[in-house]
Amino acid sequence: MAETSGEEIIFGQDDEPVKTDAAQEAAEDAAAADAKQAEGEAEAGPEETAEEEAKEDQEDPVARELEETKTRYMYLYAEYDNYRKRTAKEKDNLYSDAVAKVTGEFLGVIDNIDRAIASANGADKDSVDKIVQGIELVGKQSYEILAKIGVEEIPVERGTKFDPNFHEAVMHIEDGDLGENEVAQVFQKGYQYKDRVIRHAVVQVAN
Repeated sequence: MAETSGEEIIFGQDDEPVKTDAAQEAAEDAAAADAKQAEGEAEAGPEETAEEEAKEDQEDPVARELEETKTRYMYLYAEYDNYRKRTAKEKDNLYSDAVAKVTGEFLGVIDNIDRAIASANGADKDSVDKIVQGIELVGKQSYEILAKIGVEEIPVERGTKFDPNFHEAVMHIEDGDLGENEVAQVFQKGYQYKDRVIRHAVVQVAN
């Protein structure tokens, strides 16, 4: 019998040689490797999906916080716009109320002035004193109304130290009886409301 090699050749039905044991093993190893790789890829699929989900979970809070911030901003903007409109309307109402209140207080003064003028037009020489008394009463009534709304006369008289914050100098004279920058004469009274000067006192300043 003739000697054979280590590899056994197997013939099929058509006497075609088929794979040897070594070739068969190599093919099986390759198939197993392919199967293992396929299995690994199959296993990797869920992991990748989990990673993507985790990533989405990490991104969702940011997007959610951004959306909440946007919502808060829109809410605050709407509130501010309403506040601005409301305060503007309240400011207009306050000004209108103040004008109406002060005007209402002075209507009585105007009525008394009209009466004084009417009396003066039809008065004789003997009625002059009464007219003067009536005008004095009107002046007193005016000062009372100013005090009622918080308006005060700026205190100034001859000898008062000139203060540009409260006084307006329109004339300057030399007067030996007065010191430097002292008021010599008051031409027009000044008035203030709390710390706000409504009208400066018009004065003459000496030296």
